[in-house]
Amino acid sequence: MDNINVLIVEDTPAESDALVKVLTENNYNIVGIAQTYQDALTLFYKNTIDIVVIDVFLDGKPDGITFAETINIVPNSVKPFVFLTSSKDRQIFERAKLTKPFSFLLKPFNELEILYALEMAVEKFYGQTNAFHSEDQNAVISNDSLFIKKNKSLKKVQIKDIVYIEVEDRYCNIITEAEKFVILISLTKIIQLLDPAKFFQTHRNYIVNATKIQEIIVNDNLIVLKGNHKVTLSDKYKDFVKHFRILK
Repeated sequence: MDNINVLIVEDTPAESDALVKVLTENNYNIVGIAQTYQDALTLFYKNTIDIVVIDVFLDGKPDGITFAETINIVPNSVKPFVFLTSSKDRQIFERAKLTKPFSFLLKPFNELEILYALEMAVEKFYGQTNAFHSEDQNAVISNDSLFIKKNKSLKKVQIKDIVYIEVEDRYCNIITEAEKFVILISLTKIIQLLDPAKFFQTHRNYIVNATKIQEIIVNDNLIVLKGNHKVTLSDKYKDFVKHFRILK
């Protein structure tokens, strides 16, 4: 991806100058620097933005988080972003985490860390040709199938063919016997689309298709699925075993 456009939301000139220097030297295009929540919104909507670097605190208030919350809920405006902060306040961190940033970096930032964070965020968000970036668009859902955007078309995925689903950052990896799809959707949202009699959560990051289970190794917290896929069975979800008739 060429000419990556970066919006910097930072109210300390020395910090923003340092970011601009590092990013421009590494071929990023800085489209604007916002020092306030309102400036950030104005620049965000007036420019083509690919990724945002956000200071959690603006003028002593966690307006960076508020900005992230805002762009997360506006249709068709979802963009990857990373947080920078010098705060070690746990409550602030927990609130920031809910916005699902791609990275959460502490100040003073390390040049390699910020470059790595941006590169991975861009690669993850834009590099997946079979990912869609809106829960309300680019997918058609019926009782027995999902149509998921892949390249320039919508590909039909039979729900019965799903082996398991794994959460990874802001995405869900949908694993079938034949291929893998990556979609931007929460685990909570996708589990609502599945038959609760066939799909079970086995870990905070996994949902499995019960019809694809080959072996349950309770003592090792492990489930083996068709295709030799292995997923974790956490103690919290071990009760799902009660849904099976067990011969002793």
